[in-house]
Amino acid sequence: MLLNAGYQHFSFDLWLTLIRSNPAFKQERAKCFYQHFNFRNKPLDEVVAVFRQVDLMCNLINEKTGKNIDADEMYLMVLSIINDGDSRVWGIDIAELYADMEALVFKYLPVAYCDETIGALAHIKQQTGGTIGILSNTGFIRGVTLRKVLHQIGISEHVDFQLYSDETGMSKPNSGFFNLMLEELKAHHTEIDLKRVIHIGDNPIADIAGAQAVGIQSLLINSNNRYLPGFINNAYHLLAT
Repeated sequence: MLLNAGYQHFSFDLWLTLIRSNPAFKQERAKCFYQHFNFRNKPLDEVVAVFRQVDLMCNLINEKTGKNIDADEMYLMVLSIINDGDSRVWGIDIAELYADMEALVFKYLPVAYCDETIGALAHIKQQTGGTIGILSNTGFIRGVTLRKVLHQIGISEHVDFQLYSDETGMSKPNSGFFNLMLEELKAHHTEIDLKRVIHIGDNPIADIAGAQAVGIQSLLINSNNRYLPGFINNAYHLLAT
């Protein structure tokens, strides 16, 4: 299975593959906008709905274009929609706003997707000697913040490199983003065999179709009721028998 297939590199999506949001973060973020940036006095549930609307819309646009809509642009969309285009929105200091949202992220840290996720990554490193990388689209939270998050929750120590869409200007399933990952691999492996590179994620379009387009292996997890620890445990059982 996964461990005895001879892979030299394991590429992972991040959100809903290795980590998930802390529900309290989204609740407190909406409350902050409701209390401090709500010039039209919209109800809290409408503010929550706008965040969801912008998140889904930008994710779909990024998947379709292969480009990246940055966090500051997404926050401006939320502010504009909540306030029906009120001109006061454009006086808000977006850099300061992002700093406040980043502080909120660290107050309500994302968590590993499941209790066994970090152990599964450690087991992959120990059993295969292969490299592990993250190839992730970003949204309201930038790559620079995510690196600090992954350090705090204990994932980064098992990861050799991280690539984020906001830092590269490309989003999965853009083949250029996957090829950038393959270029990064040259710093870790003298020769790259595409059949020995696998990308693992929860999104059939961004992760699976994107990986297949550049000729590497792929594995869909979590969104299809198949989970990483299960693959690891099964492979470990096969190796031990």
